[in-house]
Amino acid sequence: MKSLAGAFILCLGLALAWPPATPAADAQTLYARCAGCHGADGGKTALGVGKPLKGMSAQEVARYLQGYKAKAIGGPQKAVMEAQAALLSDQDIQALAALISQF
Repeated sequence: MKSLAGAFILCLGLALAWPPATPAADAQTLYARCAGCHGADGGKTALGVGKPLKGMSAQEVARYLQGYKAKAIGGPQKAVMEAQAALLSDQDIQALAALISQF
């Protein structure tokens, strides 16, 4: 009985120490927030000043999103993108970049 209790405690300790599983970012759901300004296929000029996303590489999209998140880049409407990028995790950025690069 002591060995069973010891095994249980060991397993519980390992389970608590193990990093939690992170659900995969759902890029389509994330992009729904973007589509209002950038269009369903990324071809729209956002707020009349933003560059269309269509045709961008995943690396370019990720670089822009990370730049907005860090408040290090942007033009006249950058506050809009800074607020949106602030909501994204690194995993979200990678998922969005992969999706947008397929437009």
